[in-house]
Amino acid sequence: MKLVSFCRDGLVYCGILTGRGIIDVETSWPGSNPPKSILEILQRGQQCIDKLCGIARSAEIMTPIEQVRLLAPIPKPGKILALAGNYCEHIKEASLERGFKLGLSDAKRQTTVPRPFLKPATTVIGPDDEIPWPAYSEQIDYEIELAVVIGKTAKCIGAEDATDYVAGYTIANDVSARSITFKKGREQRPWDEFYDWLSGKWADGFCPMGPYLVTRDEIGDVRNLDMELTVNGKTRQKANTSQMIYAVADIVSFLSHIMTLEAGDCILTGTPAGVGVATGNFLHPGDKIECKIEHLGELTNRLGARPREFYEPLKQTKEDE
Repeated sequence: MKLVSFCRDGLVYCGILTGRGIIDVETSWPGSNPPKSILEILQRGQQCIDKLCGIARSAEIMTPIEQVRLLAPIPKPGKILALAGNYCEHIKEASLERGFKLGLSDAKRQTTVPRPFLKPATTVIGPDDEIPWPAYSEQIDYEIELAVVIGKTAKCIGAEDATDYVAGYTIANDVSARSITFKKGREQRPWDEFYDWLSGKWADGFCPMGPYLVTRDEIGDVRNLDMELTVNGKTRQKANTSQMIYAVADIVSFLSHIMTLEAGDCILTGTPAGVGVATGNFLHPGDKIECKIEHLGELTNRLGARPREFYEPLKQTKEDE
């Protein structure tokens, strides 16, 4: 089942995407008290999802997808977690090209652990939304990632049980600012490069997600999904989820021991090789970025215009002269 969040006449709804259009959950729900969002569907649990499956089989009234604007499946996740360095080839290219090194050139899951970081909910935008160019960076990069959506509360669970806590999957683009304007004139300190890298993940609109949430039961083997990112039609990243160092089950289990995972939390599982920072081939204003993952559809966004002025807090002003 494909679950969507969409906007129609200025209001937000949730629905089931079919080959004939979108089934509006609110108007198709039998009885009273329909769920108003995908997050609420997940919070209600499997019984609610089973009821939606019945609606999907019997519903006759559909809304053409062309008549609505799709949003990110979970427009405001409680938590967005992401992994740094979960594909060996990406670790190699990042270590070679950046002053801040991710670490081992050939990381092995038996001798390392995942490296998670957080992204704020304000980074999330939906399909076809424009990615804003932040005022603190002159180099913008792309990163296609498989995103895991948690379906129920998970705390200290084993890897063997972890996928039972997964509601489904979607596509994410972990957009990244690779240069930081506030480095100029700054006194060097330990760890600055790390925090600059982290700051580059947090800009508004830097986590496009969608186009829909595919429930776990529709994905045969999440460890074998082809993925590709193109910029203006040219392939930049091409890989398979089998190349991840840590599989989905390992990631969910690990994170559940660090914090409580809740329904609607989203986990970005890392990006493969081919990012712009490795070649210097960064994004340009108006670039069209298309992310495709097998069985999960296609996520398309464009990068907005560069700011007229970039933010430099240490820049000398007339008052300073």
